[in-house]
Amino acid sequence: MKDPTHIVAVGAVVLNENQEILLVKTFFRGWEIPGGQVENGENLIDALKREVREESGIEIRVDKIIGVYSNIKKSDPLGSKKNVTTKVILDFVCQKKSGKLSISNETSESRWIPKNKVLDFISYPIYQERFQNYLDFNGEVNYLAYFNEPNFAVRFRQMI
Repeated sequence: MKDPTHIVAVGAVVLNENQEILLVKTFFRGWEIPGGQVENGENLIDALKREVREESGIEIRVDKIIGVYSNIKKSDPLGSKKNVTTKVILDFVCQKKSGKLSISNETSESRWIPKNKVLDFISYPIYQERFQNYLDFNGEVNYLAYFNEPNFAVRFRQMI
């Protein structure tokens, strides 16, 4: 069987009642917004809710889409020379409904961070860019195509 041409993933900018942002600390990329791959037969919203719950223990309400991203890297970052499937990522703004912060087999920590401090925690460049898109959101959905290595990006803005 041939590998799929695209993997679909989702990300959540989750706000609590104090307008703080939920971040999770992963083992490979450090601090980031929660999210992950959509499973076979799963819709985007259910996948987003599942990923946030699994990674942080928090139940969410999904409000609106804010960004669409294409990771178009062409090789394995571990250097295997193997072709890597393109990833399409959709980011949403969400609100905390319930739950207590927890960790998972993917995360070593989860916490609420003041909005103006989030970029001090996120070190992975494309995740910084995705969060900045949330901060700059004006109703236009951002579209960004990028490579992980080297840091190359093409930016388009469009309304959805």
